[in-house]
Amino acid sequence: MPRRALLSVSNKASLPAFARGLIRLGFEVYSTGGTLQALEEASVDVKPVSALTGFPEILDGRVKTLHPGVHAGLLARRDLPEHLEALESHGLKTIDLLCCNLYPFAETLAQEHVTFEQVLEQIDVGGPAMVRAAAKNHAHVIVVVRPERYGEVLAALAEGDLDEPRRRRLAAEAFSHVAAYDAQIAGWLRRGEDDFPTELAVAGTLAQGLRYGENPHQQAAFYRTGVDPGGLGSAHQLQGLDLSYNNIQDAAAAASLVCEYARPAAAIVKHTNPCGLAVADRLADAYLKAYECDPTSSYGGVVAFNRELDGETAKHMGPAFLEVVIAPSFAPETRELFERKQKTRVLEVGNFRWNGLRLQSVPGGFLAQTWDLRGFDRAACKVVTRREPTPEEWEQLEFAWLAVKHVKSNAILLARDHAAVGVGAGQMSRVEAAEIAVRRAGERARGSVMASDAFFPFADGILVGLRAGATAVIQPGGSLRDREVVAAVNEAGGAMVMTGERHFLH
Repeated sequence: MPRRALLSVSNKASLPAFARGLIRLGFEVYSTGGTLQALEEASVDVKPVSALTGFPEILDGRVKTLHPGVHAGLLARRDLPEHLEALESHGLKTIDLLCCNLYPFAETLAQEHVTFEQVLEQIDVGGPAMVRAAAKNHAHVIVVVRPERYGEVLAALAEGDLDEPRRRRLAAEAFSHVAAYDAQIAGWLRRGEDDFPTELAVAGTLAQGLRYGENPHQQAAFYRTGVDPGGLGSAHQLQGLDLSYNNIQDAAAAASLVCEYARPAAAIVKHTNPCGLAVADRLADAYLKAYECDPTSSYGGVVAFNRELDGETAKHMGPAFLEVVIAPSFAPETRELFERKQKTRVLEVGNFRWNGLRLQSVPGGFLAQTWDLRGFDRAACKVVTRREPTPEEWEQLEFAWLAVKHVKSNAILLARDHAAVGVGAGQMSRVEAAEIAVRRAGERARGSVMASDAFFPFADGILVGLRAGATAVIQPGGSLRDREVVAAVNEAGGAMVMTGERHFLH
């Protein structure tokens, strides 16, 4: 009995060679639509799928494989005589190998100026049905959805057949292929909605395997969501060592931070917390001020910019050891300078976007929330002290408020001259976070402003900053002891505003 293969793919990479290999192994090859045309143009001996169905393609190709001539051939169990008898009685044939990948939905969605109807037409119906049928019956049907598997499949067939574990792996990959495809479609149709669906499907494509996770005994990989997901998923690595798990986390934190600012900004991040941040009229000045915040912690850090990295700024970075440098683009002279530091990872992130929901896995499930994209709204701030902030203090308070939401809770940040001068991050006690920020700032705390990601439960934390020389404070408010906190600021002659909105980051 001849073996039959049905080929129907949107990704036609290496397809003619795979088809010829199957023919050499004794397969009859059938195909559909554009795949058939591509194989005929490559002079491959191929038959149309209508030879299996006895029915032409209709509705502009929307219906061509949704037919018992295809699905009975894929689903029939070879170990059940009644299945084979049913095929014979209806003049149907078995299909022993299905090679199918789906319409380019995500690729079409990523195109500029694409219409809703154009994207809708890239929702495959027959393909997923075939893939699921073949994968369900993988004990008898080989299912291939990725061109990377062609060589492996041909080699195994040349030696006789594919064993059960390999068939199962291919079937699992096939179901994942369809599940990711459906998740992309569901996300597109749901876009713009703030509510959380009853069933949330998450789709990712393996971008790269990583050497290990946060620690060497943990395994890790980086998955990209969609063809052009934005953020680190769309980054292009220009040079340097392979990215690690921790590199990617720190890079995301640094890039997210500099994107808060309209002026040229530089951020230096260690362990996802900023140890340096500044804005200025010139990028070089922003970097120097950011580096001065905490030169010791900046060693081995991740640096991000929100402007093209120019040669002058890159020269200032020369002496520092940096793990990763991120910018929307890099000037030619900058690329030449970094070529001397080949171990430094250089990432070009042209369009940093926050797509979808922010997910955090926990044992047995995962948490989902919208991204914290709230900016600074001066009109929503309430001055709660006798003294109002000066215009200069308002500018510094805005800078500090945008920054502190990127510091792990409990978080305190001191800022002066549009630069962070002291950061206290991730402490169990807010007063300890304030003490760390003040110690980091030293004399630079005098004349600074103080930002807290959440309210001060007692006056002790805010007094730490005031006694060090902070003149103005921004915080959400809402503590049972707000009056005590306000009184402490009034007594020190400071100004304080409450935003009414916190920014916990865990």
